Amino acid sequence: MKKLLSLLLLVVICSPASAQELKKFDFKFDDWKEGEPPAEVFVIDGKVQIAPKDAGKALMIDPGTELVEGSAQLGDSAAGSASVQARVFASKQGRSTPRFGISVHGMSGYRFYVNPAKKLLELVKADQVVASAPFVWKSDEWLNLKLEAKKAADDSWSITAAVWAATETAPPAQPQLTHSDKSLKGQGKCAVWATPFSGKPVFFDDVHVEVEAAAAK
Repeated sequence: MKKLLSLLLLVVICSPASAQELKKFDFKFDDWKEGEPPAEVFVIDGKVQIAPKDAGKALMIDPGTELVEGSAQLGDSAAGSASVQARVFASKQGRSTPRFGISVHGMSGYRFYVNPAKKLLELVKADQVVASAPFVWKSDEWLNLKLEAKKAADDSWSITAAVWAATETAPPAQPQLTHSDKSLKGQGKCAVWATPFSGKPVFFDDVHVEVEAAAAK
């Protein structure tokens, strides 16, 4: 009887109800219909479209008639570690430059911005810059961005962010920004962000999302 009770207790502890699985999503927009994005893209704000770009198509955040910070979420919601990578193309006009980036864990998670006006890379949480590094942005060139929030065995979190030219075959050996967090909830979707201060659209392509999500029952 004791052995049976021990076995039942073990089954409860190891119940798959709390199990997680790694989910991966690749968004390449060449085969998508131009115009409003389908349900795979959840628009938070701004004018977000599927638009022609470089003999293909990309996800475009357009300045529209009213300047706002455009944002769209992609992939499933995380319940643990999450990462997002994307190629981004943006342009200046005169002295005006855009701001653009990617994020993990929903509206309250971490955002990784390229801020050309300040010549900085910025890691932002709750509208506060928690880490930054100098960066000289070049207009009208594709750029790779990657942001990852990884949970450790002690429940602390490691946040890393990297940027590199699309002409380079691999990301830098060390990310430009790193940060640690002991209170992150680690829930929510990955997203792309852009504020087209220059009045020109910002394009996102080859968006790759990886999230630890609750396993299907």
